[in-house]
Amino acid sequence: MSADGAATDVPEARPTDGDNMLLASATSPLQVISVTGAAGLTAPTATDIRGEMLLSGPILPTLLRLTLPNLIALCSAAVVSIAETVYVGSLGVASLGGIALAFPIFMLMQMLSAGAMGGTVSGAVSRALGAGDRDRAQALALCSFVIAAIFGIVFTAAVLAFGPAVYRALGGAGAVLAQALAFSNVAAWAIVGIWLTNTLASIARGSGNMVIPAATLLAAGFGQVIVGGVLGLGLGPFPRLGMAGVAAGQLVAFSLAGVFLLRHLRSGDVRLRLRFARGLLSIERFMDILRIGAVAMLSPLLSVAAILVLTGLVARFGPQALAGYGIGVRLEFLLIPIAFSVGVASVPMVGTAIGAANLDRARKIAWTAGGVAATALGLLGLVAGSFPWLWVDLFTSVPDVRDTAYAYLRIAAFGFAFFGLGLCLYFASQGAGRVGGAIVAQALRLAVIVIGGAILVERPAPISAVFILSAAAMITMGLGTALFVRLSRWG
Repeated sequence: MSADGAATDVPEARPTDGDNMLLASATSPLQVISVTGAAGLTAPTATDIRGEMLLSGPILPTLLRLTLPNLIALCSAAVVSIAETVYVGSLGVASLGGIALAFPIFMLMQMLSAGAMGGTVSGAVSRALGAGDRDRAQALALCSFVIAAIFGIVFTAAVLAFGPAVYRALGGAGAVLAQALAFSNVAAWAIVGIWLTNTLASIARGSGNMVIPAATLLAAGFGQVIVGGVLGLGLGPFPRLGMAGVAAGQLVAFSLAGVFLLRHLRSGDVRLRLRFARGLLSIERFMDILRIGAVAMLSPLLSVAAILVLTGLVARFGPQALAGYGIGVRLEFLLIPIAFSVGVASVPMVGTAIGAANLDRARKIAWTAGGVAATALGLLGLVAGSFPWLWVDLFTSVPDVRDTAYAYLRIAAFGFAFFGLGLCLYFASQGAGRVGGAIVAQALRLAVIVIGGAILVERPAPISAVFILSAAAMITMGLGTALFVRLSRWG
């Protein structure tokens, strides 16, 4: 068998009657591949084995095997973020303020391209491969690539045109605004690379390959720190470019990562080769991606809105309370990669099962993945709520700040398991091509926060009430997503 799945001629190997019986017993294209290999016609390749693993491998071991590379890459991203914050801090307080203004926009680019649209792409590709329709999978891959390029260009233009107004609206002025623009005006050119890198990684994940995308993103993260640090601080013979140099780290890292993944997917050693052929482009395939992706993109927007409302409610209690809340939420942000890793791993498994019309397996995968994420985040929440000083005391010794962070973790930790369940089932829903219910559940989370916050503003309550509201919103999201997945018609 060739790398792109076309059968090769093997004149000396003719099937026997026993071989024909084996072939007749196969129930899927992937099983035919494995059977023919066993019969001596064509040995199965590593990519064929990966496809068979997605289709019929044991659910929990396969899920964990696919999760591990993603978890390593995403946890390293947190380390990269911390390292970048350290050397930006050495540039001065204005630089820290500037990157705080610009960071949400570029974080949103990652969430939209890797989580929302990326999960959509992986789900669509895996469903096509699960159905044995390689031509459709290649068409979806190419259309996804084109969509990513267009979105990257549009968002680059938007950041360059409207970035200054957005940063002023967020309170940026003077030196802080100047530093934000110095970073943003260079980092904007990295947006195309970010979209293409995450989309190409999602195409590879859709075929069951988690290692190459994870390794590429890991290398890109460390490359970003090295290049940004050298150019930002002016190390060695290089000039000190400040915030522009820090942003150049993103530009270089994601541009190179995108080129590498493109060359990888264009090579012969992949389960799904990215082909550039005009005949693969069609309105129908573009709509297959955009119809689900447009809805999925509401997820990060709803999440950001929920965080902003909660932050505004806490800010009413003063800067020390806000600082304590920020320390607690920082741990919450570090827990997200765990649920994200399990969820992303479930996408091709669910999609492949849906494509092969094995709906029972698809649902078992979704519930298994949701259970793994809920258990992991629930256990970490139990530790954080029982021993909050293990985390909080790493960042502050100020009594008021510390006490607020303790209170937040002791209360909000009750919602961590439900948050993990909801986020993971959202990704599983992308694999099934049914994200509407998961988005409604996330909208319910925001509604709980907004309505509850309005009540708390009208009737003054202690800050612990805000933290209870946060936990209640996470519980609502988790249970709501589970309910919608249970009621949704897959297939």
